[in-house]
Amino acid sequence: MASVYDLKPRFQALLRPLVNTLAARGVTANQVTVAAVVLSLGGGGLIAWRPFETWPLLLLPLVLLLRMGLNAIDGMLAREHGQQSKLGAILNELGDVLSDTALYLPLAWVPMVYVPLIEGIVVLAVVSEMTGVLAVQIGARRQYQGPMGKSDRALWFGALGLALGLGVAPGNWINWGLGAMLALLVLTIVNRARGALREAGAA
Repeated sequence: MASVYDLKPRFQALLRPLVNTLAARGVTANQVTVAAVVLSLGGGGLIAWRPFETWPLLLLPLVLLLRMGLNAIDGMLAREHGQQSKLGAILNELGDVLSDTALYLPLAWVPMVYVPLIEGIVVLAVVSEMTGVLAVQIGARRQYQGPMGKSDRALWFGALGLALGLGVAPGNWINWGLGAMLALLVLTIVNRARGALREAGAA
């Protein structure tokens, strides 16, 4: 199914000159991965600190965009500049889960947000990433299918933060959107499990 992840090659092409410069200056993939986690912790911390104010939510799209950029950069440094490592693989997967949790869980304190929806999204986001990783255990490749992968979640939550940050009145529309995300996450988990089983069976 269609996903923002499909745009990754174009995004990487835009970042490649910067990646080459960082590699030449000795920046490592693991350093970038850790920076993405620290950025996410900071962004989520601001929302948790001031959940009734709009400016932390207005920063959310920027934080998410920077995080996506850092996530792409660390992968390119690893693959294209000989920095792949077992530690890097662990940091990459754990970093994604920690970043998602740090950025999205504090939204539970935002007015009009139905807390169980945010909690459910965070839990299912972790399950969806775990499903993607478990594919490797059965002989398939890491699975990235949508329709609610990491990049898709960033787009949806970024749009939510931008709307609220610009002064759109909170209301039930927030929870309808979160409910849709929850349903799409379930579909994502199913798609990744099916993709892994299909690929492993073919192998």
